Amino acid sequence: MTLSDKLRSLRSVEGSLRGLGRTMTQLETVKAMKREVGKSVSQAYLSQIESGARPHLTHTTQQLLAKFFRVYPGFLVDDPPGYARDLQSELRVVDAKVDSWLYAGASQFSADPELQRALIAVAEHHDSRQALLLLAEILRAPGLAERLGEVLRPDSPRSTDFPGEVPGSLRRDPPNRNRPPVRGYLEN
Repeated sequence: MTLSDKLRSLRSVEGSLRGLGRTMTQLETVKAMKREVGKSVSQAYLSQIESGARPHLTHTTQQLLAKFFRVYPGFLVDDPPGYARDLQSELRVVDAKVDSWLYAGASQFSADPELQRALIAVAEHHDSRQALLLLAEILRAPGLAERLGEVLRPDSPRSTDFPGEVPGSLRRDPPNRNRPPVRGYLEN
């Protein structure tokens, strides 16, 4: 995936997270970045990056975009030539083990049908391993789980409560926040 593809995808996700029901425009992105981060790139510069006219980012721009989109700065580069997720056949065996583990886990939670359905949904995903790695990255990104919960399930009870916390409280510092990212996801 190229840097330009990644930025377009991030604008699409951000538009969805903000309840727009569409991709954020470049201008909306620039204005939101200025408002929320305090700095921004120009719409023309963002357009040049997305068109491929500027294939590389400066360190400052990379850090700024990573902060706004809440991704690791290393994600904002072209994937290496020849990189393809499809070439991970040995991971298919791991994925089958993960699916088996998820189904077994789901059977243990008959008293909690919502959790049971969630585990089955992950097991039935075509790449359950990748879904779990994505979940790990979502939980490591400060505030992202809360934002997604508010957008995807606005009327549900807080699912971010942890044992010993007051229900509904927001946890700003996730456990193990200093751990490195899961290898192979959102990394080059």
